[in-house]
Amino acid sequence: MTRIYTQRRSPFVNPNRRHILTGLLASPLLARPAFAATPLNVVATTGMIADAARAVGGDLVEVRALMGPGVDPHGYRQTRSDIVAMTRADLVLWNGLYLEAQLEEFLQGLSRRVPTRAVAETLPPDLRLTHSQYEGRADPHVWMAPRLWRHAVVGTRDALSEQRPDDAARFAANADAYLAQLDALHVYATETLAKLPPEARVLVTAHDAFGYFGREYDFQVEGIQGISTESEAGLQRIGALVDLLVDRQISAAFVESSVSDRNIRALIEGAAARGHSVQIGGELFSDAMGQPGTYEGTYVGMFDHNVTTIAAALGADVPNGGMSGKLNAGG
Repeated sequence: MTRIYTQRRSPFVNPNRRHILTGLLASPLLARPAFAATPLNVVATTGMIADAARAVGGDLVEVRALMGPGVDPHGYRQTRSDIVAMTRADLVLWNGLYLEAQLEEFLQGLSRRVPTRAVAETLPPDLRLTHSQYEGRADPHVWMAPRLWRHAVVGTRDALSEQRPDDAARFAANADAYLAQLDALHVYATETLAKLPPEARVLVTAHDAFGYFGREYDFQVEGIQGISTESEAGLQRIGALVDLLVDRQISAAFVESSVSDRNIRALIEGAAARGHSVQIGGELFSDAMGQPGTYEGTYVGMFDHNVTTIAAALGADVPNGGMSGKLNAGG
Protein backbone atom coordinates (compact mmCIF):
# COMPACT_ATOMS: atom_id res chain seq x y z
CA MET A 1 0.00 0.00 0.00
CA THR A 2 1.51 3.36 -1.01
CA ARG A 3 1.13 6.17 1.50
CA ILE A 4 1.35 9.78 0.37
CA TYR A 5 2.41 12.26 2.99
CA THR A 6 1.75 15.99 2.66
CA GLN A 7 3.63 18.56 4.60
CA ARG A 8 1.61 21.26 6.35
CA ARG A 9 2.93 24.79 6.12
CA SER A 10 3.97 25.92 9.55
CA PRO A 11 2.77 29.36 10.64
CA PHE A 12 6.18 29.84 12.22
CA VAL A 13 8.22 29.76 8.99
CA ASN A 14 10.51 32.75 8.86
CA PRO A 15 9.11 34.97 6.06
CA ASN A 16 12.66 35.99 5.11
CA ARG A 17 13.40 32.34 4.14
CA ARG A 18 10.36 31.88 1.91
CA HIS A 19 12.07 33.40 -1.14
CA ILE A 20 15.04 31.06 -0.60
CA LEU A 21 12.77 28.00 -0.50
CA THR A 22 10.95 29.22 -3.60
CA GLY A 23 14.24 29.60 -5.44
CA LEU A 24 15.39 26.11 -4.49
CA LEU A 25 12.16 24.52 -5.66
CA ALA A 26 12.53 26.28 -9.01
CA SER A 27 16.10 25.06 -9.41
CA PRO A 28 16.72 22.60 -12.28
CA LEU A 29 18.51 20.38 -9.76
CA LEU A 30 15.15 19.69 -8.14
CA ALA A 31 13.00 19.78 -11.26
CA ARG A 32 12.27 16.05 -11.20
CA PRO A 33 9.78 13.75 -9.46
CA ALA A 34 10.19 13.51 -5.74
CA PHE A 35 10.56 9.75 -6.10
CA ALA A 36 12.33 8.76 -9.36
CA ALA A 37 11.31 5.34 -10.64
CA THR A 38 13.78 2.70 -9.58
CA PRO A 39 14.39 -0.49 -11.58
CA LEU A 40 11.91 -3.23 -10.89
CA ASN A 41 13.46 -5.83 -8.58
CA VAL A 42 12.85 -9.18 -10.31
CA VAL A 43 13.88 -12.64 -9.08
CA ALA A 44 13.81 -15.52 -11.58
CA THR A 45 14.31 -19.15 -10.65
CA THR A 46 16.19 -20.33 -13.77
CA GLY A 47 18.70 -18.75 -16.11
CA MET A 48 16.37 -19.10 -19.09
CA ILE A 49 13.66 -17.07 -17.35
CA ALA A 50 16.18 -14.51 -16.13
CA ASP A 51 17.46 -14.03 -19.68
CA ALA A 52 13.93 -13.35 -20.92
CA ALA A 53 13.29 -10.89 -18.07
CA ARG A 54 16.49 -8.98 -18.81
CA ALA A 55 15.77 -8.86 -22.52
CA VAL A 56 12.18 -7.68 -22.06
CA GLY A 57 12.84 -5.41 -19.09
CA GLY A 58 16.04 -3.77 -20.29
CA ASP A 59 17.28 -1.04 -17.98
CA LEU A 60 13.90 -0.90 -16.28
CA VAL A 61 14.63 -4.08 -14.31
CA GLU A 62 17.28 -5.62 -12.11
CA VAL A 63 17.14 -9.40 -12.37
CA ARG A 64 18.59 -12.05 -10.09
CA ALA A 65 18.62 -15.71 -11.14
CA LEU A 66 18.50 -18.17 -8.26
CA MET A 67 19.92 -21.12 -10.20
CA GLY A 68 23.18 -20.65 -12.05
CA PRO A 69 25.15 -22.79 -14.50
CA GLY A 70 25.17 -26.50 -13.74
CA VAL A 71 22.35 -26.29 -11.20
CA ASP A 72 19.57 -28.86 -11.43
CA PRO A 73 16.19 -27.19 -10.80
CA HIS A 74 14.36 -30.47 -10.14
CA GLY A 75 16.07 -30.96 -6.80
CA TYR A 76 16.97 -27.37 -5.93
CA ARG A 77 16.04 -26.17 -2.45
CA GLN A 78 15.87 -22.52 -1.51
CA THR A 79 18.65 -21.05 0.60
CA ARG A 80 18.24 -18.41 3.29
CA SER A 81 19.46 -15.74 0.86
CA ASP A 82 16.98 -16.97 -1.77
CA ILE A 83 14.12 -16.53 0.69
CA VAL A 84 15.23 -13.00 1.53
CA ALA A 85 15.61 -12.10 -2.15
CA MET A 86 12.18 -13.45 -3.10
CA THR A 87 10.33 -11.85 -0.19
CA ARG A 88 11.90 -8.47 -1.03
CA ALA A 89 11.28 -8.73 -4.79
CA ASP A 90 8.78 -6.67 -6.74
CA LEU A 91 8.14 -9.72 -8.94
CA VAL A 92 9.12 -13.40 -8.84
CA LEU A 93 9.17 -15.34 -12.12
CA TRP A 94 9.30 -19.13 -12.08
CA ASN A 95 8.81 -21.89 -14.62
CA GLY A 96 6.04 -23.94 -13.06
CA LEU A 97 4.77 -27.28 -14.39
CA TYR A 98 6.53 -28.80 -11.38
CA LEU A 99 10.05 -28.00 -12.63
CA GLU A 100 10.97 -26.39 -9.30
CA ALA A 101 9.54 -29.34 -7.39
CA GLN A 102 11.21 -28.57 -4.05
CA LEU A 103 10.38 -24.85 -4.30
CA GLU A 104 6.77 -25.13 -5.41
CA GLU A 105 5.09 -25.07 -2.00
CA PHE A 106 7.15 -22.06 -0.94
CA LEU A 107 6.40 -20.21 -4.19
CA GLN A 108 2.69 -20.84 -3.90
CA GLY A 109 2.70 -19.44 -0.38
CA LEU A 110 4.83 -16.50 -1.46
CA SER A 111 2.25 -15.53 -4.08
CA ARG A 112 -0.01 -14.26 -1.29
CA ARG A 113 2.59 -11.62 -0.41
CA VAL A 114 4.63 -10.97 -3.56
CA PRO A 115 3.51 -10.85 -7.23
CA THR A 116 4.58 -14.12 -8.89
CA ARG A 117 4.15 -15.65 -12.34
CA ALA A 118 4.73 -19.25 -13.50
CA VAL A 119 5.70 -18.31 -17.04
CA ALA A 120 5.81 -21.80 -18.61
CA GLU A 121 2.23 -22.40 -17.51
CA THR A 122 1.15 -19.85 -20.12
CA LEU A 123 1.72 -22.67 -22.64
CA PRO A 124 -1.74 -23.86 -23.76
CA PRO A 125 -2.60 -27.30 -22.37
CA ASP A 126 -3.01 -28.80 -25.84
CA LEU A 127 0.66 -28.02 -26.59
CA ARG A 128 1.99 -29.62 -23.40
CA LEU A 129 3.65 -33.03 -23.47
CA THR A 130 2.80 -35.74 -20.99
CA HIS A 131 4.96 -38.65 -19.89
CA SER A 132 4.07 -42.17 -18.81
CA GLN A 133 6.37 -41.87 -15.76
CA TYR A 134 5.12 -38.40 -14.82
CA GLU A 135 1.45 -39.12 -14.24
CA GLY A 136 -0.81 -36.11 -13.94
CA ARG A 137 1.90 -33.61 -14.84
CA ALA A 138 3.15 -32.01 -18.04
CA ASP A 139 6.75 -31.92 -19.22
CA PRO A 140 8.16 -28.65 -17.82
CA HIS A 141 11.07 -28.28 -20.30
CA VAL A 142 9.21 -25.82 -22.52
CA TRP A 143 12.37 -23.86 -23.42
CA MET A 144 13.54 -26.80 -25.54
CA ALA A 145 11.52 -25.41 -28.47
CA PRO A 146 11.86 -21.67 -29.20
CA ARG A 147 8.39 -21.45 -30.72
CA LEU A 148 6.94 -22.73 -27.45
CA TRP A 149 9.21 -20.58 -25.31
CA ARG A 150 7.59 -17.58 -26.98
CA HIS A 151 4.62 -18.15 -24.65
CA ALA A 152 6.88 -17.79 -21.61
CA VAL A 153 8.40 -14.59 -23.02
CA VAL A 154 4.95 -13.11 -23.57
CA GLY A 155 4.03 -14.16 -20.04
CA THR A 156 7.14 -12.38 -18.76
CA ARG A 157 6.23 -9.24 -20.72
CA ASP A 158 2.72 -9.25 -19.29
CA ALA A 159 3.93 -9.78 -15.73
CA LEU A 160 6.34 -6.84 -16.00
CA SER A 161 3.66 -4.65 -17.56
CA GLU A 162 1.26 -5.40 -14.72
CA GLN A 163 3.81 -4.12 -12.24
CA ARG A 164 4.79 -1.07 -14.32
CA PRO A 165 1.86 -0.17 -16.60
CA ASP A 166 3.48 3.13 -17.61
CA ASP A 167 6.37 1.17 -19.16
CA ALA A 168 4.22 -1.38 -20.99
CA ALA A 169 5.06 0.03 -24.42
CA ARG A 170 8.80 -0.33 -23.79
CA PHE A 171 8.35 -3.88 -22.50
CA ALA A 172 6.30 -4.72 -25.60
CA ALA A 173 8.96 -3.33 -27.97
CA ASN A 174 11.74 -5.21 -26.18
CA ALA A 175 9.70 -8.40 -26.22
CA ASP A 176 9.08 -8.09 -29.95
CA ALA A 177 12.81 -7.77 -30.59
CA TYR A 178 13.56 -10.80 -28.41
CA LEU A 179 10.82 -12.87 -30.05
CA ALA A 180 12.35 -12.09 -33.44
CA GLN A 181 15.59 -13.66 -32.18
CA LEU A 182 13.67 -16.78 -31.16
CA ASP A 183 12.13 -16.97 -34.62
CA ALA A 184 15.58 -16.79 -36.23
CA LEU A 185 16.80 -19.46 -33.81
CA HIS A 186 13.98 -21.80 -34.84
CA VAL A 187 14.77 -21.28 -38.53
CA TYR A 188 18.45 -22.09 -37.92
CA ALA A 189 17.56 -25.23 -35.93
CA THR A 190 15.13 -26.43 -38.58
CA GLU A 191 17.59 -25.95 -41.45
CA THR A 192 20.59 -27.40 -39.59
CA LEU A 193 18.88 -30.50 -38.21
CA ALA A 194 17.23 -31.17 -41.59
CA LYS A 195 20.70 -32.11 -42.85
CA LEU A 196 20.48 -35.31 -40.81
CA PRO A 197 18.74 -38.32 -42.38
CA PRO A 198 15.75 -39.68 -40.44
CA GLU A 199 17.63 -42.77 -39.25
CA ALA A 200 20.28 -40.57 -37.58
CA ARG A 201 17.79 -38.51 -35.60
CA VAL A 202 18.08 -40.34 -32.32
CA LEU A 203 19.02 -38.25 -29.28
CA VAL A 204 20.18 -40.19 -26.20
CA THR A 205 20.72 -38.06 -23.10
CA ALA A 206 21.05 -38.36 -19.34
CA HIS A 207 17.44 -37.44 -18.55
CA ASP A 208 14.32 -36.88 -20.58
CA ALA A 209 14.57 -33.09 -20.98
CA PHE A 210 14.41 -32.96 -24.77
CA GLY A 211 10.85 -34.09 -25.45
CA TYR A 212 9.70 -30.76 -26.90
CA PHE A 213 12.90 -30.60 -28.95
CA GLY A 214 12.20 -34.05 -30.35
CA ARG A 215 8.61 -33.24 -31.27
CA GLU A 216 9.58 -29.94 -32.88
CA TYR A 217 12.50 -31.26 -34.95
CA ASP A 218 11.45 -34.85 -35.57
CA PHE A 219 13.87 -36.69 -33.26
CA GLN A 220 13.46 -39.86 -31.29
CA VAL A 221 14.49 -38.75 -27.81
CA GLU A 222 15.61 -41.25 -25.18
CA GLY A 223 16.61 -40.21 -21.67
CA ILE A 224 18.16 -42.66 -19.23
CA GLN A 225 16.25 -41.04 -16.38
CA GLY A 226 12.73 -39.71 -16.69
CA ILE A 227 11.59 -36.10 -16.98
CA SER A 228 12.81 -35.38 -13.46
CA THR A 229 16.39 -36.07 -12.44
CA GLU A 230 14.93 -37.21 -9.13
CA SER A 231 13.81 -40.42 -10.85
CA GLU A 232 16.07 -43.45 -10.75
CA ALA A 233 17.67 -45.11 -13.78
CA GLY A 234 17.28 -48.87 -13.50
CA LEU A 235 19.50 -51.53 -15.05
CA GLN A 236 16.59 -52.57 -17.27
CA ARG A 237 16.40 -49.06 -18.75
CA ILE A 238 20.13 -48.93 -19.39
CA GLY A 239 19.99 -52.37 -20.98
CA ALA A 240 17.16 -51.31 -23.30
CA LEU A 241 19.11 -48.26 -24.41
CA VAL A 242 22.24 -50.33 -25.06
CA ASP A 243 20.10 -52.51 -27.35
CA LEU A 244 18.89 -49.36 -29.13
CA LEU A 245 22.40 -48.02 -29.65
CA VAL A 246 23.64 -51.33 -31.03
CA ASP A 247 20.63 -52.19 -33.18
CA ARG A 248 20.35 -48.71 -34.72
CA GLN A 249 24.14 -48.25 -34.92
CA ILE A 250 23.93 -44.94 -33.10
CA SER A 251 27.39 -43.50 -32.67
CA ALA A 252 26.86 -40.72 -30.09
CA ALA A 253 25.17 -40.10 -26.76
CA PHE A 254 25.15 -36.79 -24.91
CA VAL A 255 25.93 -35.69 -21.37
CA GLU A 256 24.23 -32.71 -19.76
CA SER A 257 25.74 -29.76 -17.94
CA SER A 258 23.45 -30.09 -14.91
CA VAL A 259 23.34 -33.91 -14.62
CA SER A 260 26.02 -36.44 -13.65
CA ASP A 261 27.55 -38.27 -16.62
CA ARG A 262 27.67 -41.56 -14.68
CA ASN A 263 24.73 -43.18 -16.45
CA ILE A 264 25.85 -42.10 -19.92
CA ARG A 265 29.25 -43.66 -19.33
CA ALA A 266 27.59 -46.87 -18.18
CA LEU A 267 25.63 -46.84 -21.43
CA ILE A 268 28.79 -46.41 -23.49
CA GLU A 269 30.52 -49.24 -21.62
CA GLY A 270 27.51 -51.48 -22.20
CA ALA A 271 27.60 -50.81 -25.93
CA ALA A 272 31.36 -51.43 -26.03
CA ALA A 273 30.83 -54.82 -24.39
CA ARG A 274 28.57 -55.62 -27.33
CA GLY A 275 31.26 -54.58 -29.81
CA HIS A 276 29.71 -51.23 -30.70
CA SER A 277 31.57 -47.94 -30.20
CA VAL A 278 29.61 -44.97 -28.90
CA GLN A 279 31.23 -41.59 -28.30
CA ILE A 280 30.13 -38.74 -26.06
CA GLY A 281 28.75 -36.37 -28.68
CA GLY A 282 29.19 -33.36 -26.45
CA GLU A 283 27.75 -31.67 -23.40
CA LEU A 284 24.27 -30.21 -23.83
CA PHE A 285 22.55 -27.55 -21.79
CA SER A 286 19.33 -29.05 -20.50
CA ASP A 287 18.11 -27.41 -17.29
CA ALA A 288 20.66 -24.60 -17.03
CA MET A 289 22.56 -22.31 -19.37
CA GLY A 290 26.27 -21.56 -19.76
CA GLN A 291 28.44 -19.20 -17.76
CA PRO A 292 27.19 -15.63 -17.29
CA GLY A 293 28.79 -13.17 -19.67
CA THR A 294 29.26 -15.77 -22.42
CA TYR A 295 27.15 -16.36 -25.53
CA GLU A 296 26.20 -19.79 -24.16
CA GLY A 297 25.04 -17.99 -21.02
CA THR A 298 22.10 -16.58 -22.98
CA TYR A 299 19.03 -18.47 -24.09
CA VAL A 300 19.84 -17.96 -27.77
CA GLY A 301 23.44 -19.09 -27.25
CA MET A 302 22.42 -22.09 -25.18
CA PHE A 303 20.00 -23.33 -27.82
CA ASP A 304 22.40 -22.56 -30.67
CA HIS A 305 25.03 -24.64 -28.84
CA ASN A 306 22.66 -27.57 -28.39
CA VAL A 307 21.50 -27.61 -32.01
CA THR A 308 24.99 -27.24 -33.44
CA THR A 309 26.47 -29.84 -31.09
CA ILE A 310 23.77 -32.43 -31.79
CA ALA A 311 23.88 -31.94 -35.56
CA ALA A 312 27.69 -32.13 -35.73
CA ALA A 313 27.95 -35.21 -33.51
CA LEU A 314 25.36 -37.10 -35.55
CA GLY A 315 27.08 -36.35 -38.85
CA ALA A 316 25.75 -33.07 -40.24
CA ASP A 317 27.89 -30.32 -41.71
CA VAL A 318 27.44 -27.33 -39.40
CA PRO A 319 28.64 -23.73 -39.68
CA ASN A 320 31.76 -22.88 -37.74
CA GLY A 321 30.67 -21.13 -34.57
CA GLY A 322 27.01 -22.00 -34.95
CA MET A 323 24.18 -19.74 -36.06
CA SER A 324 26.11 -16.47 -35.84
CA GLY A 325 29.71 -17.62 -35.36
CA LYS A 326 29.66 -16.92 -31.61
CA LEU A 327 29.97 -20.43 -30.19
CA ASN A 328 33.23 -21.10 -28.38
CA ALA A 329 33.81 -24.50 -29.94
CA GLY A 330 31.73 -24.14 -33.09
CA GLY A 331 29.76 -27.27 -32.16
